[in-house]
Amino acid sequence: MKNSRSSGLLVTIQGSNVIKVIISMLMFMMLIFSISGLLTSLRPEYRLSSNSLNQASNHLTGAVLFHLMGWENHHFLQVADKSSKPSVANMMFKASANINLDDPRSLLGRELPGFSFYDGKIIAASEGSDYTNMPVESAPPIEIMKAEREAALQNLDDIEAAENPPGNPPPSSTGGRKVVYVYFTHTRESYLPYLKGVTDADRAYHSQINVTKIGDRLKESLESKGVGTSVDKTDVMGILNNKGLGFGSAYKESRPVVQQAMAGNKELQYFIDIHRDSRRKAETTKVINGQSYARLAFVIGAEHSNYEKNLALAKDLHERLNKKYPGISRSVIEKQGKQTNGKFNQDLSGNALLIEFGGVDNTFEELYRSAEALADVFSEYYWQAEKVDATNEQPASSQ
Repeated sequence: MKNSRSSGLLVTIQGSNVIKVIISMLMFMMLIFSISGLLTSLRPEYRLSSNSLNQASNHLTGAVLFHLMGWENHHFLQVADKSSKPSVANMMFKASANINLDDPRSLLGRELPGFSFYDGKIIAASEGSDYTNMPVESAPPIEIMKAEREAALQNLDDIEAAENPPGNPPPSSTGGRKVVYVYFTHTRESYLPYLKGVTDADRAYHSQINVTKIGDRLKESLESKGVGTSVDKTDVMGILNNKGLGFGSAYKESRPVVQQAMAGNKELQYFIDIHRDSRRKAETTKVINGQSYARLAFVIGAEHSNYEKNLALAKDLHERLNKKYPGISRSVIEKQGKQTNGKFNQDLSGNALLIEFGGVDNTFEELYRSAEALADVFSEYYWQAEKVDATNEQPASSQ
């Protein structure tokens, strides 16, 4: 009988090959970690990002996350609010294509030139304000931006005639403390009634007669109510010219101005950036009790984690203004995305605001009335908040 032997496969592994594979894997992992660390260390404006995923993640509310957890643990769904149940199709479209099925602007904005400028979200609005007349800030032509040729001025007597008469001393005062800081990112935004021969809204810019004069009246009006105010007229647009930067870099250049003010005065509590809308008079003017006012609009940047605080303040002031001066505040707009700054320096403070004062056709008589109205309402808000804070800081009485 023949002996049979089982045949086997002999595999020879060289130790040097194993070492090479291990070293390659380690180097690959180190490369991945190095690239990840480099990307996270870059400044936000230089990082690679997906606008679609960014916008989708920004709208993942607590209610949506609660429902997502409920898909795994059904006990959560028993107490979840059925009205806030997320649409799976809508979420998938938002994440993959940046299309909101409830808002056709998300699709049209990619197809129609300039339509993305209307991509803000109206949080609150008075009668007559909608997506067709949202605030618009158009960049000036390059020759206007560089102030190579400025329009001659006219109607200056109207500005002087609108001077604010002195009033009675306020019942309450911040004393020597400056608690409100007013500044201007688009310093040279001006108004057509004062620019001789200019009719184009895009050319309503001037280095002398501009939005900074509104800051002066707002300061006077606030301090007449006892609220100490500081006005910073740093010419941000002049800085852009000197550095050879475009209009889109304005907030980058106004940011250190605000930061320096915050560092120099720890008592500053509120920060107001005054702008001018490019809309025409019919949309930016309101007659209240027989007097003409330049309408206001609040713009809130939603691309930072604490923007809800800025939004709450804007909504409160919007409601207070319209209660006392019906229709003076057009809207509260939330803005984010590629076509806008998305922060407007409001991430520096929960009490930071951007306010559009009127449009290109408004007069300083109208603008000053609106500044006084804002000071009237804001001072009431301020002193009410101060009383609440003082009450909360009082030590509890011993029993």
